[in-house]
Amino acid sequence: MGNEEKEITIYDLARELDISAATVSRGLQGHPTVSKKTRKRINDLALSKGYRSNHFARNLRRQHTHTIGVIVPRLNSYFMSAVISGMENVATKAGFNLIISQSLENVTKEKANAATMFNNRVDGLLVSLAYDADESRHFDIFLQKKIPVIFFDRVPDSEHFTKILIDNRKSAKEATRHLLEQGCKRIAHITAISKRNVYADRMQGYKDALNDAGITFNKDLIVYNNLSYDAGYEAADLIRKLNPMPDGVFVANDNCAVSCMMGLKEAGIRIPQDIAFAGFNNDPVSKVIEPNLTTINYPGYEIGELAMRNLISYLNSDSTTTVTNTITMRSELIIRASSLRKS
Repeated sequence: MGNEEKEITIYDLARELDISAATVSRGLQGHPTVSKKTRKRINDLALSKGYRSNHFARNLRRQHTHTIGVIVPRLNSYFMSAVISGMENVATKAGFNLIISQSLENVTKEKANAATMFNNRVDGLLVSLAYDADESRHFDIFLQKKIPVIFFDRVPDSEHFTKILIDNRKSAKEATRHLLEQGCKRIAHITAISKRNVYADRMQGYKDALNDAGITFNKDLIVYNNLSYDAGYEAADLIRKLNPMPDGVFVANDNCAVSCMMGLKEAGIRIPQDIAFAGFNNDPVSKVIEPNLTTINYPGYEIGELAMRNLISYLNSDSTTTVTNTITMRSELIIRASSLRKS
């Protein structure tokens, strides 16, 4: 126990800044009696030192709160709600509570969420990064305090964290290869501009399949948007105007794929005869659209369970070193009518 890192107090901050502890306390609370400049100095030092305001009993020796933080890009996707269901199932049985927040695809909000989780003294953190998160330094403070962080789905390049994901590149290659095997030669790809692994890896898989088939990559066949339902309709317009029109479309998620199919069908384009379609995620909507959508099954519930089990097993162990490994889960191509041009 003797080598455990000492918790930083307001007295430590006061000593370093050469001001009173009362001023530090007021500054951290944003009190107007403390000048803006001093407030900034206090907050900057507090952040760099890993100071946490103590919302809990100060005499708790081990400071466990039995609370786990979860930060996701958004809650309104089937995949993410499946992940959270899996997490809650495991956490509840183990006696842990969850604090869930969404970054709304914004790295600034993600940083604020991480700070809130840190100040609420979560025992561990599960994170899927925002589109525009180009680094993960805002999670280093958790590492310094030996608070485990596990990333899932959208993960950083950093070697210091455990990551749980599927092989996006391999899955995308499989979906694109299937369209090629159905006779498609001019395949469009709808994706998102992202600094994250997920969409970059799916793009690479698409390129790999074209390359293996001896087809030159054509950037004019790439449609970038935010992969929302509305964006799918807009993409349908762009695809119709391409000359010649694509004979296949691989979309990086099902939601956008379904609305793109609907937009094209409304314009009299037959699926799969004129354009074959493949999506990604196996959302329930893929089985509602006619024809049913070919897609990649991405097991959200199992990913949530696995991430939470890993985190809790670390918390229940006596280990003081955080585990750093990458766990790749299995995914599979589900072939349905939207891509079957050959019987």
